[in-house]
Formats: sequence, structure tokens, C-alpha cells
Amino acid sequence: MTFPNTGSVLTTLTQLTQQHRVKALLERVRNISVKEFICLLDFITAEFQQFLRAIELINNEALETMLEDILEVITMKMGQVLQAELSTIYLVDNTKGYLWSKIPQANSDKPLEVRLPLNAGIPGHVAITEKSLIVPDAYTHPLFNPDLDKQLGYHTRDILCMPVKSSKGQIVAVIQLSNKAGDLPFNEEDEKEFQRFVDDIGVILESCQLFYQAGRNQRGANALLKATQILGQSLDLETTLKSVMEQARNLMQADRSTLFLLLKDTNELWTKVAAADGKTMFEIRIPANKGIAGYVASTGQPLNIPDAYKDPRFDPTTDQRTGYRTRNILCLPVYNSAGALIGVTQLINKNQGSFTSSDEEFMRAFNIQAGIALENAKLFESVLLEKQYQKDILQSLSDAVISTDMIGRIVTINDAALELLGCPQQTSDKIHKSNWEHKLMGRLVWEVVPIENLQMRLEDSLKNGANHYVPEQSLTVGLWIQEIYAPETSQIKLEEITQQNGHEIVGCQCILAIPDRTNPDYYIPWNESPQTSENLLLNTEEEIPEKIPKEQIKNIERSVNLSVKPLTNPDGEVRGGLVVLEDISQQKRMKNAMYRYMTPGVAERVMAQAEDTLMIGERKEVTILFSDIRGYTTITENLGAGEVVSLLNQYFETMVEAVFDHEGTLDKFIGDALMAVFGAPLSLQDHAWKAVKTALDMRQRLARFNQQRRAKNQPVIAIGIGISSGEVVSGNIGSHKRMDYTVIGDGVNLSSRLEGVTKEYRCDIILSEFTYNLCHQHIWVQELDKIRVKGKQEAVKIYRLINDRSQPLDQETQQFLYHYNIGRAAFLNREFSQAITQFEIAQKFQPNDAALNIHLERAKTYLSQPPAKEWDGVHEMTTK
Repeated sequence: MTFPNTGSVLTTLTQLTQQHRVKALLERVRNISVKEFICLLDFITAEFQQFLRAIELINNEALETMLEDILEVITMKMGQVLQAELSTIYLVDNTKGYLWSKIPQANSDKPLEVRLPLNAGIPGHVAITEKSLIVPDAYTHPLFNPDLDKQLGYHTRDILCMPVKSSKGQIVAVIQLSNKAGDLPFNEEDEKEFQRFVDDIGVILESCQLFYQAGRNQRGANALLKATQILGQSLDLETTLKSVMEQARNLMQADRSTLFLLLKDTNELWTKVAAADGKTMFEIRIPANKGIAGYVASTGQPLNIPDAYKDPRFDPTTDQRTGYRTRNILCLPVYNSAGALIGVTQLINKNQGSFTSSDEEFMRAFNIQAGIALENAKLFESVLLEKQYQKDILQSLSDAVISTDMIGRIVTINDAALELLGCPQQTSDKIHKSNWEHKLMGRLVWEVVPIENLQMRLEDSLKNGANHYVPEQSLTVGLWIQEIYAPETSQIKLEEITQQNGHEIVGCQCILAIPDRTNPDYYIPWNESPQTSENLLLNTEEEIPEKIPKEQIKNIERSVNLSVKPLTNPDGEVRGGLVVLEDISQQKRMKNAMYRYMTPGVAERVMAQAEDTLMIGERKEVTILFSDIRGYTTITENLGAGEVVSLLNQYFETMVEAVFDHEGTLDKFIGDALMAVFGAPLSLQDHAWKAVKTALDMRQRLARFNQQRRAKNQPVIAIGIGISSGEVVSGNIGSHKRMDYTVIGDGVNLSSRLEGVTKEYRCDIILSEFTYNLCHQHIWVQELDKIRVKGKQEAVKIYRLINDRSQPLDQETQQFLYHYNIGRAAFLNREFSQAITQFEIAQKFQPNDAALNIHLERAKTYLSQPPAKEWDGVHEMTTK
């Protein structure tokens, strides 16, 4: 077989690919000799070397298919030359740290995509060591992984695995040949035969990767340019969202693309997605730290997940709602021009294979443009809202709103702003309001609203059109109560003026007083200089002093969210400023109280329900978790006071994290014990399962905690955990001076008793039947007993928590539970002889199981001394 010129080879291959004549290409190469095959490799190599010098000119849409065909040809011919039953080329992806290949499947037209860690298995070993490896018997070799055989329904006998290097001496691929024809395995002669054309293959594979990358870059650049043009054509937020999602999907050749917007007020990610029918739209709101998108939003780190259901961060509930099946995911953050995260893009189910590192790079570039487009759309929407907001600024607004001119002087001020600054909201006398407005109009806003850096922010807004939002700012002003009538019956007292100022103050006027910056012992009425200070009421003869001692001032302390924005005319020119003060004093006090019991995210959700959620008692279905350190007194008796405090602080730190991670509420610490509630004050549908997951998390955390203590030669600790579910009463309970949020009820008492029961049954976690019934489908358990705890008449079944069902049980545990459960059933039926037989069999698998040994001893006793007729198998607990 001869080739008249180098150009004809690649031309022929391209034509064949474009005409979808892959089988013709395979047949053409299948029957050529080794010499002719080497000649073909030489010509292809020369052709690719020319393209390497002109890679920037690539714009061939069929390039990717053509390169895959060449890889298939080389793979097929290598197996034919070296008489291998199966040949596989693993391409090296150094950026991701894995080997990648597509392997044909016997019963499917779709090849199996395989990704192996760069240091795993026989191919990984060859890639790392850069040395060939001959394996006469695969299943006896320590590096061989039989999982791939199971997936393919194949049996590997012997292997020849060889590295392929680029023209620069870098590993670009690993070729693995399996099952040499005949009775003899691969040998060194086969390896030498491969060396005849390994250099040519290396250049071709290197060229393939570079060609693919160049072609991908070209197509991606064109798609990105198109997306940028479309995104720049609209300032409508909804239109922009749809455009962003569609362009991202087209760019990445994905089945679906979703843009989650970050809602900072609720700390949620929000979007709308289509159901499986492609028509019905679902609104999705998820916490900004949950799931795949939540992980990216909270960390800013991209995620490229080849198998969604194998990633513990993936939440399948959306799939269950929409009827869709997620395979692979590419998720990246979206930032605005200031570098603040405003959303997350999520691509699902790449049309062919999984998302690559090249996909990640293009999505980063795309997200930059998307962020700019979203920011523009949001700013446009904000301008429209501000224009309408300005028209209604003096209407019934709960927030304090003050507008200013270009110098910062007050133009308008609403009633909420007057009340925030201390003006009493009187019903019979409107003179106070009119006087306050008269004194405040035309004043520089930062002179009468003493908030740190307000002047700087407003001037920046007026000059540059900047928006400022500063949460939880302190605002402290004073009221000077001036008597204008001589009261005969009573004396005006400052302590009678509440911070709410929602009542009448008869016979006096209230004046805004600002602390004197030069002398903190005095306040200045209206913050005016002595030359401009004047009386408010014409019918009073008493002069307003220039300065007022601070002991005569009623301080008003507020906590506010400050917003400073520009007011613009229709041409977009700044014509004034807007200062918005959101009074969050009560919310802040509530937050500070709730942060003691729960995470900020849960606290925010509780506050969103109602301001008085904690104050009003209510009945709820919850799950209670009690934990306690075993042998605490013995452990600490040889420790100093500082060491005891340090031990408890370190222990509680990690255990409270476990509670908070699963949306629990910390109820209280009782010495070395901890009590947590799941389902109050925030209702949780799966409160039992979250409590169980918390217990499993605490078990793992304790193991790590003890490992650290062993390393420091410190004593380790053990804990017992009791969990029960039921109805409780929740709310703030205590005295007027000291109140704490807690829950009370039988479920609390029972979980506390079960924590103590762990000592008798020598296990770490016990569940009541009420908790078990709510989440039994998620967990492996051992039914311990049916007991009646001290102080209770009703008996309850109790279970030892083994693990969650994501971890399969080993054979030994399965056999143990099988015989133990049969024995316990016989025991409860008074068949004590049979129970003893089954217990003794179970004892061979777990001889130290406390519940087993307890039942075995009881059965032997009852065999000789049968229990009374009314015996129901319940064990009475005599201690707490």
C-alpha cells in the first residue's frame, strides 16, 4: 500500500469522517500489513506536524469525530498487531489527575466512559512510572482492579500495559492490551514489537489532544461571542435569565443549564426549572450552603462531578419532584464587577461523556459575561424601582426614609424617620411633628443622624452614583424633655418615656439632642450652634439652653440597616440622595438570643416565620437528643481545673457543630451532658432522621477527637446518646429576669432515660420505638429490649443504632442479627429453649454484645423458673 503524498492521507480521513463511513475506514486499515501500517503512521504523523504549526487556523466542525476515529483505528490495529483480544488507549489528563478512555460494550452501542485516578491500577502505575508492565495473571496482581471486568462482563487473563510519550517526552497515554491469543501471555517480544511505532503513536495522540483543544477553543470562542452579544441586548432581568441559561446550555452541549440567583436577604439560591415534560416550571429555593449549588455558593469553588448520585453533596429531591435524572454536573460561581457572588451556574448532563477541564475554563469566561449582564439588569431594575420609590417616599413606609439634595441637606423625611429619631407619635397634639419637620428640613443629614461614615457614603453616592448598604449600624440620639406647663399633680420622669415613644407626653415638648463631639458630658439641642438655636413653641418663655447635661437626656439606642442610594432624573443624572434606615433593634435582640440555640441560617428562618416564635408556647412533634460523657468524674479527677474546662470546651465545640449541621437547636448544657431538639422552634418534617444523622456524626467526631487526644497522651472519652420523638411544649420558660428557650414533655424525659440506659446495654446510641418508626427505612438497628423506665407506666421498645443504610452490613453482623432476632422472638413467645439455641449461635459472631448476653441469661433463668402468666417480656428499669 502506498501513499502518493502526505496531504492525501488526512484528506481521505476527513472525507471518510464527514461522510460517516467509519466502517469503511476500519475495513481499509484492518487488512494492511504491519509495514503498511507503520507507513500509514509515518504519513499521518507528518500531516499532524504540519497542523501543529498552523493550529490557530483550525475551524473544522468534524474535527472531534475525525480524531476519535483515528484513536479507534490505532486501538484496533494495535490489538491486531500484538494479537490482543482487547486493546484500550487511556489518555492522560494531567489537569484533572486521571486517565480517560471509551471502551466498547458488548450489549450496547454506547461505549463505556472510564475515568481512573492517575495513580490507580495498572494503567495508573505505568503512567506514573513511565515503564511498561507485563502481567501474566491479572487476578493475582496486586494492582489489578476487577471492577471494570464486572461492568463489561469480561474476564481479563493477561495484560501488556505500555506508556506512550509525546514529542517532548511527556506521558500522553497508556495502551493496555488484554488476553493475548493462544495459550501464552504477553512477553518482552511483544513489548519490543510495540516500540517499533510507539513514537509515531505518541506524536499522533499529542496532536489529537492539541487539535481537540484548538477546535474546542475555536467553537467555544464563537459561542461565547454570540452569548455576549445576546446578553448585552437586554436589561430585563427575566429575559436575561432565560438568555443566560440557553446560551450556557448551547455552549457546553449540555442537556440542561440552570442559573441560581443568590438571595442575600434569605441566604437562599433561587431559580425556576422545567419538569420532565419540558413545559411545567418549578420554582426552587435552597439554602445557600446546601447541595451542589450551595457548596459552590458558600465556598466559591467550582465543582465538576462525573456521577451525581455518587457525590454525597447531591440532593436527589429535585429529580424526584421533576422526574428528571441527573448524571453529571458542572457548577461554577457567578460574580459581579465588584467581585461579590451573585449566583451559580449549573450545567447538567453533557450530551457526550462528562464535563472536561476545558469546559470549566469556558464556563468561567462565560460566567464573567453573565455576571456583567445580570448586574446591568439588576441595576436597571433598581433604577425603575427607585423612581417609583421616590414618588411614594412619604407614604406609609415602615422604614425611615430621608431624601437629600446634592449637598446632603434634608429635603423630605417621613414619619418613620421622625419616630426613629425620637419624635413622639402623639394623637391629640400635632405640633411636635410639625416642629420636628421645621427644625430638620434643610439640615445636613449627617448632623442629625449620627451614624459613622454616613457623610462619606452619601457624598460618594451623590458624586459617583454609588449604592451603599451597611447592616447593623448603631444609632444613638437623645431626647430632652422640656416642660412647658407647670404640672401640679405629677413630675415628668425620664424612665416613663419608653424607646417606642408611642404615647402622648402631656405638658412637655421633646427636643432632639445630639452628643457634643468635643465634650461627651453634654448634648446639643438639634445639634445647632448657639447662634441658630431657637425656641420651638411660640407660647413658651423658657429658652432652650445651648448645651444640656447628659444626665438630663433620655438616650435612644437603635440598631439599623443603612442604605444610601442616589436619586436620578430620567436622563440618569444624580439629582439627590436617599437615606433609608431599617430599624432592626428588636430583630437584633432576637437574633442574639437565638444564636445561642441554633445556627444563623436556622435563626433567620425562624425569624422569617414570626417575631414572637420563641415567646409563644406551642405544641410540636420533635425529636430530642441527650448525650453524656461516660465516666466523666473518673476522667477529670486527675486533671486540673484548666484542663477540665479545656476538655469540655473542645468536646462541646465539635458536638454542637454536629447538631447545627443537621438543623438542630441546642437546648442546654447540663454539666458534661448536652440536650438538642430537632423540630423546634423551626418545624422539620424529617426531624427524627436529622437527629439520627446527628448522632452518627457525633460518633465519627468523637473518634477523631479521641484520636487527637491519644496522639497527645491524653485520656480518651466515651459517650452515651439517647434519642426519642414525641409531642412537646416549646417556648421561652423562666422568670421575668432570666428566660431560656426549651421544650418540656414525655419525649424529653424518655430520651434522657435512654441516654442512661446505654450504660446497661453497653452501647453508644439508643433510639426509642417512636424515633425508629419515623426513620426505620434509613438505618440499621438491633432491637435491644422492651423496657419500662423509672417513673413511667408505658413500656417502650428500644433499639441500638448500628449505622445508616448507605453503609451495607458486613456478613458477620448480618448473621448475628439474624439469629439474635429469631432468638428474641422465641424469647417473647416463652420458647426459652429455642431462644437459648439461637442466642448461643449469635454469640459466636458477637460474643460481647450486652443485649445478647442479657437475654441469654434471662432465658436460662426463665427455663428453670418460668415467669408469671401475665409476663409480657417487658424489663423494668429500676434506676435513672
